[in-house]
Formats: sequence, C-alpha cells, structure tokens
Amino acid sequence: MTVSRRWRRAGAILMALAFSAVSNGAGACTSFLLASADGGKVYGRTLEFGLPLQSQLVVVPRKLDLVGTGPDGKAGGGLRWTTRYGATGANGLGLPVLVDGMNEAGLAGGLLYMPNVAVFQDVKPNEATNSIASHELLLYTLTSFATVAEARAGISTIKVNRSAQPTFGMPVPIHMTLHDATGASLVVEYVEGELRITDNPTTVMTNGPTIDWHFTNLNNYLNLSVTDPAPRKIGAVPLAPPSTGTGMLGLPGDMSSPSRFVRAFIYARSAPVAPTSAEAVNTALHLLNNFDIPPGTIRTQAGSAAGGGVAGVETTEWIAVADLKARRYYLRNYNDYQVRVIDLTGAALDGTAIRVIPVDKATGPLDQSR
Repeated sequence: MTVSRRWRRAGAILMALAFSAVSNGAGACTSFLLASADGGKVYGRTLEFGLPLQSQLVVVPRKLDLVGTGPDGKAGGGLRWTTRYGATGANGLGLPVLVDGMNEAGLAGGLLYMPNVAVFQDVKPNEATNSIASHELLLYTLTSFATVAEARAGISTIKVNRSAQPTFGMPVPIHMTLHDATGASLVVEYVEGELRITDNPTTVMTNGPTIDWHFTNLNNYLNLSVTDPAPRKIGAVPLAPPSTGTGMLGLPGDMSSPSRFVRAFIYARSAPVAPTSAEAVNTALHLLNNFDIPPGTIRTQAGSAAGGGVAGVETTEWIAVADLKARRYYLRNYNDYQVRVIDLTGAALDGTAIRVIPVDKATGPLDQSR
C-alpha cells in the first residue's frame, strides 16, 4: 500500500491523534543511520523519558528458549521461540527485553515511543500463542532475523497483542526502527490495530506521528541548504548573509518529534562520510549530542500517556551507537560520559540465560571502555 493511500485511509481521526501525541511531548527519542566509505553502516539513537527506565546493558545468547506475554498479560502465555542470533543492547525497567540493540548478524534497531497513535492487534484466544507484547517486539526481531528483508517477512507472521505492561498500566505504545548491514531500513508500526511496515529511505525515526507523516513534512524544508545564499543587491543596497549557517535558516530548533526528525535528517545527510565505520561511530556520537534534552525543558504530566504517565522531568537517559560492520555496540548514559562497548565478535553467545551488565560497570570480557 502506498504512503498516500495509507494517509487517506487514516484520515482526519489519525491526524488529530498524531498531533495530540506531538503536543503531549512524548518520549523524545531520535535515531538515524550513517554510512562510511569502507561500506560500514552506523546506527545511532537517543532515549528520553519522564519515567526513569533504569536501563542496563544485556547480552542475549543464541539457542535460548524464550516465551512472550499473552493477550491476558500473563508471562509465558504468548509465542515461544528459540533465539537464532545472539544480541546485545539496552533494556528497560529491569525486564528481559531490548529497548534498543544489535545482533551478531548486523541487524540493529530500537523501540521509540508513540503514544495516542500506536494501537496493537486484536488477538483471539486461539491466536494467543502466536503473539507477543509490544515491549517484546525488538527482542523477538533481533534474536530471530539477520536482515531487514527477513524481519519484514517474519514480523507479518506473528501478532503483537494489547496486553498491558504493569508499570505503564497499558500496552507500551511504540513503533520500531530497523537497519541492517547493507543499509536497508524500515519502520514497523501498529495503527488502528493493523500492522504497517514501511521502507525508510531517510533512515531517520523519532516519535509520533507515523512515518508517512514525517515523510510528508520534509516537503516543508526543501529550501534548507548547507551552503549560504549568495550576496545580492537591491538597487544600491548590498545584501549578504550576516554569518555562516544562513543556508539553514528555518531549520526547526524545538524539541518536538517532527522538528527533531527534520534536524536528524539534515544532520545525517550533511555529515561528511567517514573513512571507516569506527570513525563514523565518533561522528554519530557528536550528532547525537545535538538531541540532548536540557533538564527541565520538558515536563510530563501525571496520567498522560506521554513520558510513561508520570509527572516528571524528561531528560536524555542514554545514547547508543551500533557499528553494524564491526558488530560493536556503544552506550553512554546520562550520569557518565564514559562510553561502554560490547563487541559481539568476541562475545560468548552460547549461554543459558540473558546476561545483565550494569552500565556503571566495566567488568568481564564483554565490556570495554572506549
């Protein structure tokens, strides 16, 4: 189904819901993909939230039996699967899930918050064992598939149910961004109870509205340029840019999801191509600094879906970067500028349980200080 057909189908109701999500200041996550001259791909993202997620690094071994949450919210009542690929990334709330991560095949991605828009599938009792909860979607994907193409085909064979996550008191309203080592990118969304999988040539994702809305919104910024406008004269009066950077006049600077999408698109497209993926990791870390949320500038309200439904100050909890060529996953949290890294090429991925590594620790062969 084309983007335009999906947009017409959603109609005015989805427009209202989408703009409600923007106005609520929902979790301000931002993600993108960079390419390097050596054929590498580097994925980067931030995570912001009002409810502290207390994320930790986790390592998920291959050949591990896992079971999803059923529609009734009971653990173990959903899909059973055995992990094909080892994966690493960040969890949330101490749960054995991935909020963000990468697997040993070079497939990487993350869950980004999308309240008031995400509506998951209606799962009948006889379909329960072929379903998972929304917060388990990335864990299932990264442990099951090696490429974006495989994920596209596989995700359509299962269902994401509407079971409530206890801390949130509702299904966690997310959509998912995915990238593989070839540079292929897609976005997985559930809207009005239906699955939507959209190719994402921009490689950028933020929060609501849906990805097709963000594509359309880019039309408003075709005038932006990395070069400054040429001087000119109006009669005898000379006119010239007052400083460098005037080619970007009109680039939105607020912290809303649509504005961050535009900035991430411009920054990622404008960044010089690094010679190697390792150098592109450094570029990604610098770009992600531009999306830090200064403490106190976003405040979430109790009872709102935004920010996890708590009254609080939304800040950047952590940023993550995944080198899809070198299979190295980097994470830097709010309280510590030291970057932690897990190298999947040297990791022991045949364990019998998910390994949890506190982000303030650098112990064992999987943790290295960058």
